[in-house]
Amino acid sequence: MTIGQIAAMIAALAFAILVVFLSMTLIKIGDILTNLKETVSKLNNTIDVVTKDVDHLSIEVEGLLNKSNTLVDDLNGKLGKTDPLFTAIGDVGTSVSELNDSTKEMTSNFVSNMLKKNKKKSPIDSIQKASRMVNRLKVKPQVKKSETMAKVPVKQENRSLDSFIQGKPSKTAGEISINLKEAK
Repeated sequence: MTIGQIAAMIAALAFAILVVFLSMTLIKIGDILTNLKETVSKLNNTIDVVTKDVDHLSIEVEGLLNKSNTLVDDLNGKLGKTDPLFTAIGDVGTSVSELNDSTKEMTSNFVSNMLKKNKKKSPIDSIQKASRMVNRLKVKPQVKKSETMAKVPVKQENRSLDSFIQGKPSKTAGEISINLKEAK
């Protein structure tokens, strides 16, 4: 065997190894292409099913949107009917506010007029005077002569406003004070 024959043998052996590796690679590529073909077929079937489901869902969503639009239109109509109610409530609030302002002004005018009439007397003095007058007008019970009753002396308590003001305030009720300077 000559060198040329040995070189030809090595080349033939290398070509044989190359052919074996190429054939193995081609077999693997064939298997991959077969699997890819099956996957594409399954994907097409799945896409068909999903397309049908999406079509069905779009029909359902369209019906739901139509019902929602009808409901929103109905709700807007009913809310529009309540607008006069809220306008009336706002007018009542304004009227109450004006009434409060008028009452405050009337009270302020009343107190200032009372102070002008009674420059030396405060409203509390007027109330005390009225209380004293009421105490003087109390009617004493009369006993008929035909009745036989022993007269029992009744202790008259001084119930005038003076004694009430000088007494201690109740622990269960709050105190009320009138500041005449602020009332002007």
